[in-house]
Amino acid sequence: MLYIAMSLDGFIAKSDGDISFLSAVEKEGEDYGYAKFLESVDAVILGRKTFDKVHEMGFELPYMDRDVYVLTRTNRPDSGKLKFYSGDLSGLVSGLKKQSGKHIYCDGGAETVRRLLKENLIDELIVSVIPVVLGGGIALFGGFAEEKKLRLIRTESFEKGLVQLHYEFLKE
Repeated sequence: MLYIAMSLDGFIAKSDGDISFLSAVEKEGEDYGYAKFLESVDAVILGRKTFDKVHEMGFELPYMDRDVYVLTRTNRPDSGKLKFYSGDLSGLVSGLKKQSGKHIYCDGGAETVRRLLKENLIDELIVSVIPVVLGGGIALFGGFAEEKKLRLIRTESFEKGLVQLHYEFLKE
C-alpha cells in the first residue's frame, strides 16, 4: 500500500527534496488518519534517498518498531528492525506478503513508487493532495508511462483543504 502526499500538480517534493509545502495543512491534533493507518502496517519499504532525507532533516520515522526495508544499491549494515535491502524487489514483497499480518506500507520516494508500480507490487494507493501548486519538482508518477486502472474506495476532505483519495489497483 502506498500512503503519500503530493501537491495538486502531482509533486511529492521540490527539486531539491524540500517538502516544506506539507506544512500548509498542518493543524494541531489533525493527522489525517495517519496514526490509524500505521496501526494497520507490519512492514515498511522506502527508498534510500527518502530515508537519508528524513534523517538529514532530523525527523524520527514513526514506524521503527516494525520491519523497515530501505532499498539501496550499496550494502549497509542492518540495525535491529531496520534492514538495508539491495536484492530483488519482487522477491521482497512476495516474501512479506506470505507472512501473516497486515499491510506493507511504501513510504516513498518517487523512484521506489515507480519501481513498485512497474512490477505491479502496489495494491492500494492513499494520496493526500495538498492545496498548493509547486510548478515543478519531484513528480510522484513522473516518467512512469504505463497505464494503470484504479477503483475509488473513498474520498475525504479536511478543513485545511487537504483531500485524501483512496484507490485500489485493478488487476489486468
